[in-house]
Amino acid sequence: MEYLDEKLNSYRETDIYPFHMPGHKRNPFPFPNPFSIDITEIDGFDNLHHATGILKTAQERAAALYNARHTFYLVNGSTCGILAAVCASVPKRGKILIARNSHSCVYHACCLNELSVEYLYPVVTEHGIFGQITPQQVEKALSESPDIGAVVITSPTYEGIVSDITGIAKITHMHRIPLIVDEAHGAHFGFGGGFPENATKLGADAVVMSLHKTLLSFTQTALLHLCSDRISLRKIQKYLDIFETSSPSYLFMAGMESCIRTVEQQKKSLFLNFRMRLEDFYLDCMDLSALHLLRREDLTPQECYDWDDSKLVIFTKDASCSGQTLYDLLLHRYRLQPEMAGTDYCLALTSIADTSDGFSRLCTALHEIDACLKNKTETLTPDKFNAGQLYKKNPRNMQMYEADSADITEVSLDQAQGLTSAASVCLYPPGVPLIVPGEVITADLILAIRSCLQAGLTLQGCSTGGPTVKIEVVAM
Repeated sequence: MEYLDEKLNSYRETDIYPFHMPGHKRNPFPFPNPFSIDITEIDGFDNLHHATGILKTAQERAAALYNARHTFYLVNGSTCGILAAVCASVPKRGKILIARNSHSCVYHACCLNELSVEYLYPVVTEHGIFGQITPQQVEKALSESPDIGAVVITSPTYEGIVSDITGIAKITHMHRIPLIVDEAHGAHFGFGGGFPENATKLGADAVVMSLHKTLLSFTQTALLHLCSDRISLRKIQKYLDIFETSSPSYLFMAGMESCIRTVEQQKKSLFLNFRMRLEDFYLDCMDLSALHLLRREDLTPQECYDWDDSKLVIFTKDASCSGQTLYDLLLHRYRLQPEMAGTDYCLALTSIADTSDGFSRLCTALHEIDACLKNKTETLTPDKFNAGQLYKKNPRNMQMYEADSADITEVSLDQAQGLTSAASVCLYPPGVPLIVPGEVITADLILAIRSCLQAGLTLQGCSTGGPTVKIEVVAM
């Protein structure tokens, strides 16, 4: 029998290097024995849901660091911040405009508040990943639907694509509605090192970021920043009371405090050293040919307003292997754990905690794999599906909340064409739905699902345990 605590204890003794979140990369930063400081809301330690003392001060320090009016500690991850921000911004049965590449938690918030949803479709880059949302797209959508109550975009994306937050905020504010930015992967922005500016300083009204993804904090720790009065502070607090646990972990909050303090005091040296390690890595990988490491010059201004190059996006398009195959080679042959695999690329996440040795190991592995592929000593089948092929616009029969309350049944994927989905189906990671409840299951979607499964990628929202793939649909 296998036990999680024992397996984790054994895993920490291995030489597997983490090119994945959390951003502390399992480095033993100074921290007390967790059992010795695991408490509840006892005298002198405040209450997160009614902070008046030490936790109030801690959140104020975080607000000052990120230039926000109010900042809230989140111990349920960015998810509960997104849920609170969306529900506080748009009244029940209202209308919202969201980027189609939003994380599934944005869709959950829309469903919970029974919102009608309009979509912004990001451009797909030449390399087949999601690009930016432009101010022009936002202006067009808001002009066509003046009853929209808020806009939600993801910036940066999982692969580091950044949209023009300043331009989009100006448009939303002209229409007198707030802009919510899911900046979960951008907690390290705004501290130098050549990284983009933080959305809190660019006009966004609410910004949600995961400290654990790119900084030195425990998994499940995040921040919700409120940057204007366009979203009610009272409603934010109300919905955080609903969505966030009433027993917040003091271990998590202590880790967040330590992370904020470390960045505040050492940001100049931390981000300068990080930039030097990144630049050395990109320079050392210049000569890859069968593999391709995404670079800034690969992205046009139409595709990308800015880019976070701490996300290492390694394409296999011109090589005889899929993204999943590259992922498996890095993990099993070279003991390097990537963050995720796409159909034709592999993603490695880096942070200020990554070491020169870690970058060197990845560089060596990529060169050896590259040489092997060039010499055709590996006979593997390539996969060519990209975001433009996987995430096509689906017809819609009803809103998500309507499908959620309908009678449902489960059918095989082969029988599903033309029926209305009652489920969200998404690749996880990154958690972006291929289809959401209320949309029509098309032949293209069925092909996309089968292609993902054949490529060995992980799909959530459809049953793949038996010989037949099944999906939930609205009963006729």
